[in-house]
Amino acid sequence: MIISVSGKKWQEKKVNSQLLEKIQQDYNFSKILSKLIISRKFDEYEIHLIEKDLKLSNIFYNNPDFIDSIKLLEKAIKNKDNICILGDYDVDGSISTSLFVNLFKNLNHPFFYYIPDRVTDGYGASKKLFEKLILKKPKLVIMVDCGSTSVDAIDYLTKNNIKSLIIDHHEINKPYPKANVIINPKKNNGYIEYDYLCATTLSYFFLEMFIKKNRYKVDLRKYLIYVLLATVADVMPLRKFNRLIAIKALKEFKIKDNYVLNEIYKLSNKKNKININDLGYLIAPILNAGGRLGKSNHATQLLTADDNQIINKKLSELINLNEKRKKIEAMILENIDFNKIKKENKNVIIYYDPNINEGLIGIIAARLKDFFNKPSIVITRSNTFLKGSARSTNNFNIGKIIKNLLDNNIILSGGGHNMAGGFTLKKESLTTLKNYMNKYFLKNNDIKNDIFEYDTEISSIGFNKNFYNEIKKIEPFGNGNPSPVFLLNKLKVIKILKSNKKNISCILKSKIGFSINSISFNSLNTNIGENLLNNKNYFAVIGQINESFWNNKKSLQLIIKDLIL
Repeated sequence: MIISVSGKKWQEKKVNSQLLEKIQQDYNFSKILSKLIISRKFDEYEIHLIEKDLKLSNIFYNNPDFIDSIKLLEKAIKNKDNICILGDYDVDGSISTSLFVNLFKNLNHPFFYYIPDRVTDGYGASKKLFEKLILKKPKLVIMVDCGSTSVDAIDYLTKNNIKSLIIDHHEINKPYPKANVIINPKKNNGYIEYDYLCATTLSYFFLEMFIKKNRYKVDLRKYLIYVLLATVADVMPLRKFNRLIAIKALKEFKIKDNYVLNEIYKLSNKKNKININDLGYLIAPILNAGGRLGKSNHATQLLTADDNQIINKKLSELINLNEKRKKIEAMILENIDFNKIKKENKNVIIYYDPNINEGLIGIIAARLKDFFNKPSIVITRSNTFLKGSARSTNNFNIGKIIKNLLDNNIILSGGGHNMAGGFTLKKESLTTLKNYMNKYFLKNNDIKNDIFEYDTEISSIGFNKNFYNEIKKIEPFGNGNPSPVFLLNKLKVIKILKSNKKNISCILKSKIGFSINSISFNSLNTNIGENLLNNKNYFAVIGQINESFWNNKKSLQLIIKDLIL
């Protein structure tokens, strides 16, 4: 184990040598590709995705929840019932909602939709919210990316003779809400192996079945890129069926056929083929900005508008909100004492600041989780209560824990899935929450989250196009299949190309004479940044290989994650 300049503990991922040899022989794969496959625990289906062009088929055709949901919607369409679509204020909720909106517009069917305001409405479906929405006289309410814990809210709809359909992927426990139908893999109703699918994915394949059965002339395939966008934005694993969706969506998508995404690309001066990083770091934050800063329905308005002038207006507003979000986020992060958190060395990081904008607590939790490699919760004041948002690591199901907190009356309300969640609690319960979280972790986890791993050590000679093409075979990279991390020894800075407020671009050179274009993000005024700017000696670099696109030219680039002196 080695300690980096940023104080992180790094070690190489270990794999079984006999299994490594077997994968190499069975599939005629290179050693590095075989090691990546083993360390990520790829199954046979995922290995076949490397070699074969598999068909994207609907996996839910015989599923009783999907079949019953189709019957419910068919009846509402036949009766020309007014339909309400209720979605969440994040990317997954907004896109799920927009899929239904675009279908009902195409069918010229009466409907309305509602995206709750984070502050005034709170999360998801509530009795209070439905008391307002039933004034528009819906006969059916479709809840997407919410509803799995809304027992009282669904009972209220039933008492008012309003039917309900829930399409969700958050944790759900018995007694289930008494909706007419619930599509949620976590019900363990025969499709729990797909509990890693987001609400947009479930909505997409439900609508595909519905459209095909009723022979509507609607091209749903053009929205597949949005299914991938929601998957990435909701930090769902890019594994198994999601991996196939990602491969197909990226392969089939032509940006000029999509006015919204093409405009984002033009405004960002991007010309490369769309990729996972673009979806996760460029497009998703823009769509999420409205929900974070008081304009919760902007993303759905953008994705359902038919008029390009309206699209341009909404897009401009969202981009401006996103820039505002970045500035607020930077100020919040500057005020966080990372050294203090590090010294406390808690297994679960719980950061409380009553003055943080509650629309940003999720993204701050994500930053803390990424920096410390630990489950992280950020809590702020919300009127007379506290609101918390959590982001977790792969070995700590935060949605399940939030349900436990609810059952133990530690929080007032909440919900989530494996990687993220949110809740409301009384201020006097904060200490109880902290104690419960860390005790739960110690009882249920033996994984040391403070240890970071790199995939293997490579020489500067290996930093070439052939090597990069080899690791690209297991793309797309994302949650559950991260971009490989490598250790490169004996490099030093020979030239600083650019240093701005956050990032440092430089050229590294090895002892044997190879030069490597490199960039270190968000490293200025950190130990990593100080060494890149001032250290003239050789050091080791922990980093990822990426392909940059500049002036219509592709070139390899090393993304510096850490340094070892």
